[in-house]
Amino acid sequence: MHATTQPVPRRLAQPEFIAMCAMMFATIAFSIDAMLPALPVIGAELSPDNPNQAAFIITAFVLGMGIGTFFVGPLSDAFGRRRVILAGGGLYLVGAVFAWAAGQLEMVLLARVLQGLGAAAPRVVGLAVVRDLYSGREMAKITSFVMMIFTLLPALAPTIGAGVIAMGGWRAIFVAFMLFASFSVGWYMLRQPETLPPNLRRPIRASTMLAAMREVFSNRIVNLSIAVQALVFSVLFMVLSSTQQVFEQYFGRGETFHIWFGVIALCAGTASIANARLVVRLGMRYLISITLTVEAILAVIMVVLLWTGVLPAGVEFAAYVMWSIALFGLMGLTVGNLNALAMEPMGHIAGLAASIVGSVATVISVVLAAPVGLAFNGTPVPMAIGITMAVVMARALFILMPRD
Repeated sequence: MHATTQPVPRRLAQPEFIAMCAMMFATIAFSIDAMLPALPVIGAELSPDNPNQAAFIITAFVLGMGIGTFFVGPLSDAFGRRRVILAGGGLYLVGAVFAWAAGQLEMVLLARVLQGLGAAAPRVVGLAVVRDLYSGREMAKITSFVMMIFTLLPALAPTIGAGVIAMGGWRAIFVAFMLFASFSVGWYMLRQPETLPPNLRRPIRASTMLAAMREVFSNRIVNLSIAVQALVFSVLFMVLSSTQQVFEQYFGRGETFHIWFGVIALCAGTASIANARLVVRLGMRYLISITLTVEAILAVIMVVLLWTGVLPAGVEFAAYVMWSIALFGLMGLTVGNLNALAMEPMGHIAGLAASIVGSVATVISVVLAAPVGLAFNGTPVPMAIGITMAVVMARALFILMPRD
């Protein structure tokens, strides 16, 4: 679309471009999932009186990411993609250095917020780079390939994290984060020219952003979408905050946690593929409704089974793994559809609206998930109760979603 007023920026060969974007997108997944095997060690060393506080290492990162999501899109529209991605990568590296050197849990948490703020740039602005260079079906194809590669990383990240920790202790995981970000952002900076020409940039205006926020928060469909997304995201973060402890302390499988997590992530990754096929036939609202209903029923059943302990140990573990796959699959079957519903009435301010929706939903989800991580008592029951409340509430709220 720019070609009539400005030469199209040089495109990399598609395989390289897809791999480069996948690496940038993967910064967030790697920063969360590779951290999971380190939580018990960090909790024991930096918070021995309350090791559950180590779960804040996940939610602190997500909080920073949620806040950063609000700003990086408009900043890249004003100053160009390369500057914002480079600044985000630099902030991420500073956070990783501070976390590596931290002697107190509070300092690690502050450093993780910085990492989250920085990680928002490669993820959000990386998608804008794809939009700059491709459109229509070509963009959809590129994005699909990027996301297919991206879904593999959560399956591998805990294993990578466990290996790094085994070789260098928990602080070494932050060195791995530095190397990962340096490689992905460096690849982009060396190979991909700026994709947003100066004449197409839009200055940041407070009045424009305030007007967009007023419009977003006055629309019932968008508000309900944000609320349901926040609850769905909170389910994911409740699982991530406690699942390593559940595997280690309750099921006695801490040494093989990274393998089981990989299996769960790979199986759950098929939900996005299923959604792409089913949404055309069933529609977004029907698919969201059915998914939330099924997840609510499963959550109630799991609370009863875990609370009563009626299942034999092996069967209970298998049930927990299957339930975890369903919980991760919840994201693939709802979030994209909820975003699409929210964007339908916001086409004229799509960029700002997407930033607002993503940021607010993420920050609220952290607030909802954090107490569940603290409530871990050696069993999955607190997590299961929190998840049940979130899914049931999401289903109840979605009933209120207008049809038009």
